[in-house]
Order: sequence, then structure tokens, then C-alpha cells
Amino acid sequence: MTKDANIVVTGAAGFIGSCMVGFLNKQGYTNLVLVDEFVREDKYPNLENKQFSRKVDRDEFLEQLKLDQPRFDFIFHIGARTDTTEFDYAIHQRLNVEYSQQLWQYCAAHHVPMVYASSAATYGAGELGYDDNHELPYQLKPLNPYGISKNEFDKWALQQTSAPPFWAGLKFFNVYGPNEYHKARMASVIWHSFNQINKNGVVKLFKSHRPDFKDGQQLRDFVYVKDVLKVCYWLMQQQPASGIYNLGTGKARSFEDLVKSTYAGLDKTPQIEYIDMPEDIRDKYQYFTEANMDKLVNAGYTEPFYSLEEGIDDYVRHYLAKGKFY
Repeated sequence: MTKDANIVVTGAAGFIGSCMVGFLNKQGYTNLVLVDEFVREDKYPNLENKQFSRKVDRDEFLEQLKLDQPRFDFIFHIGARTDTTEFDYAIHQRLNVEYSQQLWQYCAAHHVPMVYASSAATYGAGELGYDDNHELPYQLKPLNPYGISKNEFDKWALQQTSAPPFWAGLKFFNVYGPNEYHKARMASVIWHSFNQINKNGVVKLFKSHRPDFKDGQQLRDFVYVKDVLKVCYWLMQQQPASGIYNLGTGKARSFEDLVKSTYAGLDKTPQIEYIDMPEDIRDKYQYFTEANMDKLVNAGYTEPFYSLEEGIDDYVRHYLAKGKFY
């Protein structure tokens, strides 16, 4: 992909999208079209000092695709309604399914390769494992409307006979890192831990409500956003076989490990308190996630991933502690 390529990034004002813009800038790409709502002032800092050609409102962008049929070289479709506590499925259907379908159809008709954000939330409680093969989506039972919507689009994409020349649906696991300051309740546990440590020195974690998991030993595959960006960029450049790919580290770690690493990044001694999990999420809570990363590795991706300790140390020392953005 040449440096003058015309690249679209949806969800560009958000966490991963704004980091993607910054990463592309670092690689020399500035001819970027940023798509989002651009109405929340708390997201404005995410795009400060970024280089791009123009911003387009999310809904106006679809209209432009229909009317003007502009030429793009690649689309990173990162934008979505990602709130797992939003239970109005109609919102997820419109933003996560129908919007994505219209982008796909444009890319298929105009031969534009695309990478889109799926989610590990599609795997539900993980009773069927975490393999990114193309048979599993039809059997999955996600635990919330967000996960359902992401799985519905994955299934739809797999059934299409007309497709972009290259496409990849990335099942993001628990992504953390700079530019998530605006996410509030939906921000990573690292962000919450950092703020709790600074406020009163103690981090509160949810108790386990399952006998097979001790408090603090709930396990997730936490992946640093810098690794996510490298994988997205590699896919744009290499364009291996199209399909759905997991994007985690392949190694589940405990919330206790995560919190201890956050304290270590601040050079402080851990103090953890366990509290009851809210009733509204108790029966929809994932106790274990771990990406099977074989498909991406077999496709040729060889870069090492940050360990939990390395990623959190970089995030805490270079971004959170300094109030800096990516």
C-alpha cells in the first residue's frame, strides 16, 4: 500500500480507531478519511496532532458512498456501538449489523479491501471454546446484545457470495491502552485501577460468583492496543486469506495479575478489595477467555506480543501517569 493511499478509518474518534489513525501517521499515511459522530468533546483529545484529509459524519459517509461513490484504497471499519450494558438491540442492529453490511456491499462492488472489528464477546461464556474457524459462529450464544450483533454480522459476512477482494473480521479480545479515557464504565480494568490507586490507594475487584474460580482469578485474554494496531497494519499490507481472525495474545491472565502489574507500573504495593458483582451483569459475565491464535500465526504473522506486564508497564508509565494520548 503506497503512502498516498486513500484510507478510511471508522470509529476514528474512539479508542482503537484514534490509535489506528496515529499508527498510520507514524507509518507515513496522512491521506485518511475519518468517520465518526464527532460530537463528544471528551473524545476530541484522541485526535489532537493527528494528520488526516477530512472528517465525515458517520451517517453522511454512507450517503456519500451511495451518491458519489468515492474511490478508497482500504477501509478499517473499527466503529461500533460497543457498550455491553446497552440492552436495546435495535441500536446494535442499526450500528453494528446494518451499517457494516452497507460498508461491505460498497467494498465488494468497488473492490476495496477491508478489515472490520468483530469481538470476543461473540464467544459468549466460552462453552464452545475460542477457535476462529468459520463453522463456530453459527453455534455461538453471545451473552449480550453487543456480542449478538457482532456475531450476526460475522455470520452474514461468511454467507456472502459477493465480497471485498480481501477482508478480515478481527475478534478483539480485551483490548487496553491509551485513548480510552472517554470510555468511563466501559474502559479497561487497568484504567479503573489506575484511577482507584490514585484516589485512595485501593483497587476494588469483583468477587467470583462461581465455585470453580477464586476471587480475582477470573481469566481474560488482555491484549495491548499497540499489538492490535500492528496486526491491523500487517493485514492491510499482506492481505493473506480472507476470513475471521482472533486477536488476543493467546494467553489468559487473571484480574489479580492485571491489578498487581498496574501497581508495579506506579511503583506501589498492591492493595486489593473484593466486592460483589452487580446483579445486572452477574449472569452475563465471562470468567475465562483465551484466543486461539493459530490462524493468524499460520497466515504468516510472526511479531511477538507484549506480555501483560510489559503492556501495562508501558501504558501506565508513558500514558496514564503523564495524561498522554497515543
